[in-house]
Amino acid sequence: MPDWLLAGAEVPGLGWLVALTFLSGVVYGFAGFGAALIFMPLATTLISPILAVACFSLVALSSAFTVLPRAWREADRRAALIMLGAALCLTPLGLWVLQTTDITLLRWAVSAVVLATLIVLVTGWRYSSAPGVSTHLAVGGGVGFLGGSTGLNGPVLVAFQLGGPDDVARTRANTIVVLTLSGVSYIPILALQGALPPEAISLGLILFLPYGAGTMLGRALFHPGRAGLYRGAAYAIIGVAGVMGLPLWS
Repeated sequence: MPDWLLAGAEVPGLGWLVALTFLSGVVYGFAGFGAALIFMPLATTLISPILAVACFSLVALSSAFTVLPRAWREADRRAALIMLGAALCLTPLGLWVLQTTDITLLRWAVSAVVLATLIVLVTGWRYSSAPGVSTHLAVGGGVGFLGGSTGLNGPVLVAFQLGGPDDVARTRANTIVVLTLSGVSYIPILALQGALPPEAISLGLILFLPYGAGTMLGRALFHPGRAGLYRGAAYAIIGVAGVMGLPLWS
């Protein structure tokens, strides 16, 4: 077996990473968000932020087969594509920040973004005006920059979608489309920047199936009438992940 394929199997805490990836997939499958919010703060206690972002971008490929097709049919595709385009423009800048910033500082940033997002979600922040192209571009830019720099492409988008007038199914679908496709875009950008090490590819392949299985289970559990229960569970898991990911514990 090639050495690069074995590299992922030798990563410390692999069993915890597999379990964490499966849990992240379940939450993403039923809530439409929360995968990176759960994975990143805890994964960075075991592996470097750069490795975590790189391998999770590969893992996200499974969402393209499990939850994206249905979400694409239900989404506001015009709004989603505008946000995705803006995200792709700023993702390279975010990934550059990721590669040039101190690891401990990045871990603080990850947990801070996670907990700030949780506060926004729990307090039920809402907006009343109809968003236009400029708003969608700004949200997409936030998705790209934060996703590249911290691995968390969801917070800005999730707060925006949940604060708007869309129903649960449309909100979930829009979020899945933008987060899945923007996350997958990290792969070629990281490769061009020389930040896709062999162990990231190996680890991504190992975690691909647990994440895919988790998203399929989460999708099967999703029911629009139980959205409150699902969001409550997701909020609780995100909160624990944010606190546990703080550098205070290591």
